[in-house]
Amino acid sequence: MATLSYAEKLILAPMVRIGTLPTRLLALDYGADIVYSEEIIDHKLIRCRRVENDVLGTVDFVEVDDLPVFRTCKKEKDRVVFQMGTADPERALKAAKMVENDVAGIDVNMGCPKDYSTKGGMGAALLQHPEKIKQILTTLVQGCKLPITCKIRILPKLEDSLSLVKLIEGTGVAALAVHGRMKEERPQHPVHCDIIRAIAENISIPLIANGGSKDIITSFEDIEKFKARTAASSVMIAREAQWNLSVFRRERDVSQNRVIKDYLKYAVDYANPYQNTKYCIQQVLHETMETEQGMALLKAKSTKEICAIWDMEDYCSKTTAKQTELIRAKDDGRLTVKRRKLSDGAMLHLLHAPYVKKDYEGAKFPKIKLFELCNHRRWPKPEFTTEERQPDRSFQSTVTVNGDMYRSIAWERSKRAAEHASAAVCLRVLESLID
Repeated sequence: MATLSYAEKLILAPMVRIGTLPTRLLALDYGADIVYSEEIIDHKLIRCRRVENDVLGTVDFVEVDDLPVFRTCKKEKDRVVFQMGTADPERALKAAKMVENDVAGIDVNMGCPKDYSTKGGMGAALLQHPEKIKQILTTLVQGCKLPITCKIRILPKLEDSLSLVKLIEGTGVAALAVHGRMKEERPQHPVHCDIIRAIAENISIPLIANGGSKDIITSFEDIEKFKARTAASSVMIAREAQWNLSVFRRERDVSQNRVIKDYLKYAVDYANPYQNTKYCIQQVLHETMETEQGMALLKAKSTKEICAIWDMEDYCSKTTAKQTELIRAKDDGRLTVKRRKLSDGAMLHLLHAPYVKKDYEGAKFPKIKLFELCNHRRWPKPEFTTEERQPDRSFQSTVTVNGDMYRSIAWERSKRAAEHASAAVCLRVLESLID
């Protein structure tokens, strides 16, 4: 794989909740050269395990509940940059090593001004600690085989910004992204193109200019204007792409409905959580949320319901049916109930059955159904025992019903979820016996 170049590129910016796989793939289709993931905190990634998802054709980094924290695929492998939030050099390297065979570059967020980032000493909080910046970037450059970059905001004084970027350049990073606003400034404040230009003229590595959405960039043609005003090598787009990914198209923009349909196809193909799909489409609708489609979107409670708004319900149904068939055909042993006879004669039923809350929307939760079943059959109430695993604080529950025990071998993020999972296993076993 050739080393990723950051010179003369159009780039999708890292955006929390926006920069998931469907958005990244559509941005590439429309003309982006490089796409950044949403920021993922190093702690969170380190708790994950890498899973090759044969059903979707993806590589997933999943937590204990089997839900992906980061999902990627072959189509973007040479052009996706993984952005992390970190405040510790060794932890940053550990996270980078986990994904270095599945992405094209690693970026460190040093510009996010939000409390959830700065309170942990990450994001824009790092701008006040140049030595820590140096340690993090140097450790990554020396320990990771991929090109390393970072994204910063400008400082109140130009000389301080120039001093910082020279320090960053000295660590050996491949490029530098600069958002042309200070930590305290927000999108309504004008972007400081002059400061970005001064920085670009004082470093030899590619400078990626960011912050031009709406002020300057509202169409593809405007990208070149922003690039010229900042003397940047490349341009990174956030808000304008969030509202209209076809801003990357060298041809004319496509309609809002076309963008949404193109996005939905990827969301369905890659089983994107419906909550994230809904949020991303809300950003596309942006100022048109009061329309009939916007109102219907607010009420939607599943990917299928969202697809129906844009006449894609049939595509959604057929695709998810194929995915379900592949899961069943693949059956690696996790979908089969295993039974183990215990010394006291009781039977322990084991099944890999992660609890996914959205699967029960509009229906009764497993524990409620199980209590109702026991009451109907005049059995004793279900008894739950739950084990907590350290250090990741995950939970696994066993439920005893009518003398037998039932357990999901998947570990969950809460005691409540673990109990629902074990109840679901029990219900599945009992229903199969009835069938």
